[in-house]
Amino acid sequence: MTTLKIGRGAAVLLSLGTFAFLFPTGSWRADNLFLVPDLILCAALLVAAALPDRMAAPALLAAYCFSAGVLVTAVASYAVDGRLGIGSLIGASGALIMTTLLLRTGQAEPA
Repeated sequence: MTTLKIGRGAAVLLSLGTFAFLFPTGSWRADNLFLVPDLILCAALLVAAALPDRMAAPALLAAYCFSAGVLVTAVASYAVDGRLGIGSLIGASGALIMTTLLLRTGQAEPA
């Protein structure tokens, strides 16, 4: 299995997991600071995963970088409140790992 296929699968999992996480945690409220960034990262990951190979790699890299930024900020927000946001921590770790893999294998380089 190629890094790109793994990246696509992980993007779908991270996107769906983030979207599903909004409901049981009560985060689907207009006053949730992370609602719009979460929805953007879900859409960006799904769109990047669906693109043809040549465009998918750089799009996945950008989507993972955005996702890592949003999720690391969420982890920090939980930490400031004295809590551990395990879902955000797992998601941020996954996004950072996939970013590293795409960069190390050269998959995200333009053709």
